[in-house]
Amino acid sequence: MHFADLQEADAFLAAHPGVQSFELFIIDPCGVPRGKLLRREELRAVYREGRPLPSSILGLTIRGEDVDATGLVWDVADADCRAFPLPGSLRLQTWRATPTAQLQVSMHPQLGLPASIADPRHVLARQVERLKADGYHPVMAAELEFYLLDQARDAEGRPQPARQANGLRPQAPQVYGVLELEQLAPFLDDLYAACAAQGLPARTAISEYAPGQVEITLEHRADALQAMDEAVRYKRLVRGVAQRHGYQACFMAKPFGELAGSGLHMHVSLADAQGHNLFASEVDELLGAPPSGAAARLRQAIGGLLATLEEGLAVFCPNANSFRRFQANSYAPLARSWGVNNRTVSLRVPGGPAASRHIEHRICGADANPYLAAALLLAGLHRGLREELDPGAPIEGNGYAQAREVLPTDWLSALRGLQASSWAREALGEDFQRIYLAIKQEEYRQFMAEVGEQDWRWYLGHA
Repeated sequence: MHFADLQEADAFLAAHPGVQSFELFIIDPCGVPRGKLLRREELRAVYREGRPLPSSILGLTIRGEDVDATGLVWDVADADCRAFPLPGSLRLQTWRATPTAQLQVSMHPQLGLPASIADPRHVLARQVERLKADGYHPVMAAELEFYLLDQARDAEGRPQPARQANGLRPQAPQVYGVLELEQLAPFLDDLYAACAAQGLPARTAISEYAPGQVEITLEHRADALQAMDEAVRYKRLVRGVAQRHGYQACFMAKPFGELAGSGLHMHVSLADAQGHNLFASEVDELLGAPPSGAAARLRQAIGGLLATLEEGLAVFCPNANSFRRFQANSYAPLARSWGVNNRTVSLRVPGGPAASRHIEHRICGADANPYLAAALLLAGLHRGLREELDPGAPIEGNGYAQAREVLPTDWLSALRGLQASSWAREALGEDFQRIYLAIKQEEYRQFMAEVGEQDWRWYLGHA
């Protein structure tokens, strides 16, 4: 694990004498940034000695409640664990009214114990190293969809799409609408400026398939860990810029039952040590029989991802709401399936030149933890390569109509699948799997115990 050195802090302090506050954060297993707000005079000590954080910070539910069953609370006396800054993460938060910077930290593998076993970034780092040991260098990118909502609810207390610059609230999907992007120009201008200030490779913006839904792509990175670092910082940035404009950025997988869900599409290929794409192949090579070389590697990687898809579903879809996204003809996949240039399948191989050939993993909701999703994705394709797994024939045409092996679409089944999986235990690490399940099982218990508006509307006068 490589941490930043003191020179990074000294250079930043010299270049930004007006910055007095520094937001220090770590990403927990639920994908939530948690940390502290430091003053200027505290920064150098973080780089020299690390910052003590309680062990319980990585054993919380998504609501920020202790989960005793993780073993990170009273069993270890909520011990202080040392976290250190990640290189390149010390950046300005341009959306803050007061000059403020941020730095992301990760638990030290030894000084961070016992909490370091629950650090999701370590889980991904281990998978990257395992692939590199076999000569594979993962290249990754993330696409995150989100909704821009008003901070105020509608008359019925429901979230609602934010008003555009023209004062109107969008009512229709207007997918790929350029007028919709023009109406968001003040927000998008600030978002791109903030990304530039933080070194995040934000690229194409799209008006997605629902009123107020947006997608902005991030560029592929030859370092998978860097790509996911950028994905988690991007989510933090989008929320901050949205708040500055009076919006709320929503990364729920399915915030509205009648509208499109929001996904985290993961793009992955493998390179050799010289950076050559090991999946580079023409489409006819990929579909030919028998495939060989790069086409065979790509098919085997897809085979591994298909074989492990259900076992990782509780990570790809980590919340109760995640499973509401799986509906036919919704651009969210329903089955273990793959295809070429086909958006109705779980694993899509985009078209384009052979040198750009890669896999688009379309299962994750936007609520997934990018580190954990990427870790299981890489573990799955690695298994496919080691075992030379055959993915079967690709889907041609409407994958929804051809779905035969439908994925489990409920949270409890996914959690049980993760718990029973020896593959996931090895990929995540036994300790991390235990902690993650303890958190999610507690969330499941609380969620199912809560009685809400839907229960009253369905059953109050009829049951």
